[in-house]
Amino acid sequence: MMLNEKLEKLKSNIKKTNGLAIAFSGGVDSTFLLKVAHEVLGDRVIAVTARSSTYPEREFREAVNFAGSLGTKHVVITSEELDIEGFADNPVNRCYFCKNELFTKILDVAKEYDIEYVADGSNVDDLGDYRPGMKAVKELGVISPLKEVGMTKEDIRILSREMDLPTWDKPAFACLSSRFPYGHKITREKLEMVDKAEQFLLDLGFKQVRVRHHGDIARIEVSTKERSKFFDEELMDNVNKRFKEIGFTYVSLDLKGYRTGSMNETIDVNA
Repeated sequence: MMLNEKLEKLKSNIKKTNGLAIAFSGGVDSTFLLKVAHEVLGDRVIAVTARSSTYPEREFREAVNFAGSLGTKHVVITSEELDIEGFADNPVNRCYFCKNELFTKILDVAKEYDIEYVADGSNVDDLGDYRPGMKAVKELGVISPLKEVGMTKEDIRILSREMDLPTWDKPAFACLSSRFPYGHKITREKLEMVDKAEQFLLDLGFKQVRVRHHGDIARIEVSTKERSKFFDEELMDNVNKRFKEIGFTYVSLDLKGYRTGSMNETIDVNA
């Protein structure tokens, strides 16, 4: 299916819902979905954003600003994953607990506004990684309009650029809980460490950043094209100094660079 055909099919499918409550993080996918849905449904679309300790303030502000610029109804809820029994222990199906909690609350919002369908922004590329949260999405009857028409991340970026969306080249983002090896307990203090460390690297000009928390070791992932920036001794010294102030004892650079789901490399997803 050609890209324009996918877009027209997406619009047609959205129109049939007669109303959508969209899980809106402010990322590439949900921003594109919200934009298209707003064009099709007008005031019958609601953006729902969840605040929690796993969601950086910078991401929240971007979501608020875009929803405001679009003029769509924006509902902010609290979905504190650390309060969910078992989540902080960080089991391999951690994302299931998160998505179940999140979409249960979004379904409540949809019901309040007399909207039948709740949607997420997942696309076909999400099928290629271990994503236990998809199980919760399916169980709760949440629809995935982008995935249903076969849209890839690249499709979404191309169309977002054509629509002049500010997120067309925004780096991929996942909640801060994904920075911890499975089985390592997640706490608010550790999440704050990761958030501060990543914000420092972003402030230095890095675009794609992950700081993986391995106890007293910080493992930095940046895009393959940005790795060479660390050849600068002054930059290395500054990063090391700041990370130690944040609470890490050792600071390392992952030589392979950023890749989606690097924590999944240690598990057998088929087990």
